[in-house]
Amino acid sequence: MSVRILQIDTATDTCSVSISVDGVLLDCLEAQEPNLHASKLTVFIDELLKRNALAFTDLQAVAVSKGPGSYTGLRIGVSTAKGLCYALDLPLIAVNTLESMYKGYIEKHGFNENWIYVPMLDARRMEVYLNMYQNHQLIRTTEAVIVDAHTFDSYTSHKVVLFGSGAAKLMELFAHNPQIIVDESYSHSSAYMTASVYEKFTRKEFEDLIYFEPYYLKEFIATTPKAR
Repeated sequence: MSVRILQIDTATDTCSVSISVDGVLLDCLEAQEPNLHASKLTVFIDELLKRNALAFTDLQAVAVSKGPGSYTGLRIGVSTAKGLCYALDLPLIAVNTLESMYKGYIEKHGFNENWIYVPMLDARRMEVYLNMYQNHQLIRTTEAVIVDAHTFDSYTSHKVVLFGSGAAKLMELFAHNPQIIVDESYSHSSAYMTASVYEKFTRKEFEDLIYFEPYYLKEFIATTPKAR
């Protein structure tokens, strides 16, 4: 029987839903706009299933991007995924957002074994959430980092590629460092979860529906809206 997995990613401004079959992407539906997740996520899921002539009962698992990322976005994505798993009695698979970003970037742009790849998500001011990879090995695990001109000095014997929503604000900071490439072209997608999701499914690496929570990395800090 084919393994069909619904993949949900709401960790960034992109509201993205995709379906994979036996580890190969079947279809993807997404839009990039702030505050879109609450109103569009379930609509996208229904539409994606219908246009591929699938029912919820045709799914073998649901996967979700667990974070780090947007606090609100992660809550919406994880709660939707858990709700579907409860209702359909399906296993839940969770993938680190930065891991899927790395795999998606390599899939699209190719890979250089001598380069260091740094997927990063915007946090606050000069802070980002990041991982670091070299030759497909994780060399710096997920953490929140306040970036300055010297953050990557110990790695610049290699080319260092920064990409993701946290990279754009660093363009000026590293404009005169030839060893650091800031790539603003990256666009996030749930499609990039496909390889990791299928690997986890075959190894039966499922989450506990009762206890699983998004990987926020940092506690949510409420702010007061500015007066108009």
